[in-house]
Amino acid sequence: MSTKLKTYLAVLASTFLFSMSANAELLVGAAKIDQTGRLGEAQSGNYEHERLYARAIVMNSDGVTAALVSYEGPYGGFEMLPTRQAMARELDTGLENIIVTHTHTHSREVIHNQEREIPDDGVSPELLEAVVQARDNMEPALVSYDTGISFLNVNRDAIDPESRKWVQGVNMDGVVDRSVGVLSFIDTDGDPIAVWVNYAIHPVSGYMLGIVSGDVPGAMSRYIEQAFGDDMVAAFSQGTSGDINTLYLRPANNAMASRLGRPITGYVMDRETQEAPLRVASGNGEDIPPVDPQTLDRLFRFLESQGQVLGEEVIRVMSQPNLDWQDNVRIAGFSRSFDCPGRVRTNGNNMDASREGVAGEYADAEPQTIRMSLIGVGNMSIVSINGEAYAAIGKKLKEEVPMNDTMIVTIANERMRGYIPDDASFGHQTFQVLNNRIKPGCAEPKIVETAIELQNAYLGTN
Repeated sequence: MSTKLKTYLAVLASTFLFSMSANAELLVGAAKIDQTGRLGEAQSGNYEHERLYARAIVMNSDGVTAALVSYEGPYGGFEMLPTRQAMARELDTGLENIIVTHTHTHSREVIHNQEREIPDDGVSPELLEAVVQARDNMEPALVSYDTGISFLNVNRDAIDPESRKWVQGVNMDGVVDRSVGVLSFIDTDGDPIAVWVNYAIHPVSGYMLGIVSGDVPGAMSRYIEQAFGDDMVAAFSQGTSGDINTLYLRPANNAMASRLGRPITGYVMDRETQEAPLRVASGNGEDIPPVDPQTLDRLFRFLESQGQVLGEEVIRVMSQPNLDWQDNVRIAGFSRSFDCPGRVRTNGNNMDASREGVAGEYADAEPQTIRMSLIGVGNMSIVSINGEAYAAIGKKLKEEVPMNDTMIVTIANERMRGYIPDDASFGHQTFQVLNNRIKPGCAEPKIVETAIELQNAYLGTN
């Protein structure tokens, strides 16, 4: 779609949405609930990102209520569908008006080991309480959307220079979305109520370390919240990050090496060399020594620094004098789902040396369901996908949908297992692709097509 045509459609959309919401008053509330639990053996508890939260933003316009929920706590201990259904009942709204996403911090092993029984109704009490409190906090508000940029992420599908095999590494030439989506809400006095941030980054720094941390997203959220006196909520959502990592992983690799008793140099150590033995030992139930506290402290300080850098970019966007603040906006949600042919890998193990860098062999399996939804807020839309979509899919989606201001939230709602590579990346022998449960040729075109359908439904063109 040409830029000229997209601009024309955006003008039409703006005119339509204004006419639909001219008499509406926007109400917004936000809340956060601590869901940290027990910390790891080597942790001090001195850093803000060692606390994990469920955060909710609830908004209402012209009688339609919607919720944006982000949580850092464990996947386990609740079921997503009953939790979203409970939210819908509390808010007297439809499921299509609720997006729940996980920040995808990989620092949760200790929490997973806690005794956390699923309630009889399957509902997460923390997530539901965050939504209820946010609803009860609603007040007249204004909203704006803009984007910034951050260079903390990088494509991780790479070729090892020595083995010439695919590895999880640093691919500076790979596709990556470095935009930072910032959906801001302020009260009628101009004070911030909440901000919904979107960025593509796998927060893997705490993986296999036996620790609890919100990683870069958690550090960012707490930095922004404290910048405004802790009276507002800064919630993080994942962009298209299926093949995206944190650019700087040296402190995390050092921490893994410390658990193995290996010497730490000043150089960047190969990640897979440190990670693989810990994955195997963990899978075998072996007792692994804790991280050296001093090495862990260096990692935690670095996570805090990255959170500050990302947080400052969000605050910069929030502070721009030319933001288009609106108090009369239309809110509406829509959802779609489709199936892709399924497959299951019949060779190799996702935990050992056959994890990547080899040819995969497959058998047919049950179809995989990809669920998508959209929540429109004025002239912008939040498109959600229930899997870890690759960056190239996000790039194509943003290029082809009719609305210029589009945010893509992944790992949303009833999450599917595995990644969603773009068709070109199915040739990569990385662990995300080799163990993928979807056959190529389906997900990429259908995701883009469905996103267009959702936006057309919101714009009223269908």
